[in-house]
Amino acid sequence: MSALLFFGGVASTVSAAGFNDKVLNKPYADMRRWHLGFSVGVHTQDFLFTHNGMVTDQGEEWYAEQPGFSPGFCVNGLVDYRLGPLLNLRFTPGMYFGNRDVTFREYNTGAALRQNVKTAYVVMPVDLKFSGVRLRNSRPYLTAGVMPAVNVTVKKGDYLRLKPAEVYLTAGFGCDFYLPYFKFIPEVKFCFGLSDALARQRPDLEDEPDKIKITRSLSKALSRMVVFTFYFE
Repeated sequence: MSALLFFGGVASTVSAAGFNDKVLNKPYADMRRWHLGFSVGVHTQDFLFTHNGMVTDQGEEWYAEQPGFSPGFCVNGLVDYRLGPLLNLRFTPGMYFGNRDVTFREYNTGAALRQNVKTAYVVMPVDLKFSGVRLRNSRPYLTAGVMPAVNVTVKKGDYLRLKPAEVYLTAGFGCDFYLPYFKFIPEVKFCFGLSDALARQRPDLEDEPDKIKITRSLSKALSRMVVFTFYFE
């Protein structure tokens, strides 16, 4: 009887172990020092305008606003370095393609001007990834970091023109989902520009000096983004 109980217990243990092996995908994936991958996603770009109330020689007082959001596309590579059981360092260089529809309104007459600010950013985000405890085949996490961005879109003659480079602070959250052959990682990230995004020196408007009134009406314009990304690692 004891022998039957013993072998029954061993059989149960082996069966349970086999079941756990099948349920737990890629159980040692997070033990590797380096991880590589890529991502695709969508994002929206926004401006936070600060006006200075400047009045032109013609008595005009202009204000800028972004009434809506347009989706953009982004693609990134992924290099992930394991710093500890719950902490990783990530570098995700890539490209962000997007646009912002901006409306300029004159305070007294209600006259309106419009510009579609198109951008193509080369981004070089560096993030710290703070992971929680793995729950079967999922593991939530938070991120925080910085994102230098170089705007390779140059268009002359617009009301607003962006600086060629910006730096963003970023914060986000996501979840690692462990599939049989790879990790699928949806993530939401918020990006906040640290300095004025507008180019103040506008030699391209020498032949159209009236357009500079829009830039001069703004103390600063801070860039912001919300990014929804799918990583494959």
